[in-house]
Amino acid sequence: MEDDKKIEVVLLACGSFNPITNMHLRLFELAKDYFNETGKYKVIKGIISPVGDAYKKKGLISADHRVAMAKLATKNSDWVEVDDWESSQSEWLETLKVLRYHHQKLLPPDPANSLQNAVPLAKPGRKRKQEPNRHDPVKKKNQSPDIKSVPQVKLLCGSDMLESFGIPNLWKLEDITEIVENHGLVCISRAGNSVQKFIYESDILWRHKNNIHLVEEWITNDISSTKIRRALRRGQSIRYLVPDVVQAYIEKHNLYSPESEDRNAGLILAPLQKQASESKN
Repeated sequence: MEDDKKIEVVLLACGSFNPITNMHLRLFELAKDYFNETGKYKVIKGIISPVGDAYKKKGLISADHRVAMAKLATKNSDWVEVDDWESSQSEWLETLKVLRYHHQKLLPPDPANSLQNAVPLAKPGRKRKQEPNRHDPVKKKNQSPDIKSVPQVKLLCGSDMLESFGIPNLWKLEDITEIVENHGLVCISRAGNSVQKFIYESDILWRHKNNIHLVEEWITNDISSTKIRRALRRGQSIRYLVPDVVQAYIEKHNLYSPESEDRNAGLILAPLQKQASESKN
């Protein structure tokens, strides 16, 4: 299929990135290879969106540090970038809202608004001279952007995130439905993982299974942020587990210690707190 006829895809990864690891970056490469090999899709961008501090996860260090490390890790990438919109919000945002935000950014601007903004304002006290043969744009009825030309924003995740859909009160059922129905999931899982069984056992996921792309990770990689933090607390090397620039940043700012791991200890995770509050109301 010719490139101009392929469906454009933007891969969005949400999470703590506490800290970002080489495995996080590999997820993007694996997903891109998968879509390119289908011959139907063309991945045009990858977005890393670190969660905000209001998520209240135990051991979660400041978003400023997490965003800075992610930007350093992707500095040499020509297609993966970091977006700090989610992390800069004062309140925790559901993943669905982050997906909607990035989808909205890809929509073509309203023609009327863009034309209006392009016309320079007349100086106060002076009338703008009427230009010859100038016509106001004719607004067609029911004019809407070509949906096919809008890239699809798909949520990129590991099998652990997909399986977290089954944790009570962590996700709203309507959010899961909209994510898999309107956007789609790209799940990187190890060969022999039980993700397919998890999808089979969920009515919502099974109904939209055609919009869930399972990508098998044949070259297994067991790096995780949790293991990175554990090694740092014990004074062990993390070289080759994170980009060198990330390791240098961690050392420079003396990040990740027994004290930082106790941050938010005893606090209820934001989604659970929100669900409990809404249930009371």
